[in-house]
Amino acid sequence: MARLAAIRERPTMNEEVHLRDKLRKIEALFAGAATPGERQAAGAAAERIRLQLAAAASTEPEIEMRFSIPNPWSRRLFIALCRRYGLKPFRYARMKRQTVVVKAPRTFLERTLWPQFMEIDAALTSYLDDITDKVIREEVHGEARDAEEIAEPRAIAS
Repeated sequence: MARLAAIRERPTMNEEVHLRDKLRKIEALFAGAATPGERQAAGAAAERIRLQLAAAASTEPEIEMRFSIPNPWSRRLFIALCRRYGLKPFRYARMKRQTVVVKAPRTFLERTLWPQFMEIDAALTSYLDDITDKVIREEVHGEARDAEEIAEPRAIAS
């Protein structure tokens, strides 16, 4: 256990800095950043996306779209991304926890929010997979791959 605690304390700054930089670049891509300086300004990128949402809302009606996101980490990311842009994610009573409902213009949901979420989710999932594999290899067992797949045993004739 002491060794596991030591791993938690080890700085993984390069990996975390790389992930944060990648997330900023993804947001800048969806915000339509024009210059290298803009690509580095995540706050400005978020504001441009909020302006895109406002422009879409002025030209088309809001729709209510349901998203089914079974992975709890991905769902938390999606909800946070919605809130970042001023959207209010919710679910109706008796809906499954994996369901998230958002009201916004269709073009914003389909061309900006969902593709951006998919990009960020892929980057975050990859990062979490790498960290999990590292901890398993270093603290549990040197081999972290999935279980071996073998043929099923023959059925006994009756």
